[in-house]
Amino acid sequence: QVQLVESGGGLVQAGGSLRLSCAASGRTFSDYVMGWFRQAPGKEREFVTAISWNNGRTYYLDSVKGRFTISRDNAKNTVYLQMNSLKPEDTAVYYCAARRGIQVVSTPRGYDYWGQGTQVTVSS
Repeated sequence: QVQLVESGGGLVQAGGSLRLSCAASGRTFSDYVMGWFRQAPGKEREFVTAISWNNGRTYYLDSVKGRFTISRDNAKNTVYLQMNSLKPEDTAVYYCAARRGIQVVSTPRGYDYWGQGTQVTVSS
């Protein structure tokens, strides 16, 4: 049974930083894509970034490029999202997701497993 457990959310002032973690278990993920999505109240779930576990290639939403960094730790089966220069519009519940295969997609339907989400709130 695949499990994804996020942690690291919280309340931060604009301009601050947070690091989210996603601990993955239940299988090996060498042939998976790991993604981060977010969902603000009243809005659809939005792709933020993804990494191919196999080759480490990364992809980002334009509005987070240069501020957010996704990375993985193979030994710990954990994916991280480092978020710097946070803005109030980054406020959302952030979800970790896993997709079988090596192709990155940005639609939530393309992902097979989801974590429970972690709240990120950025105050102005």
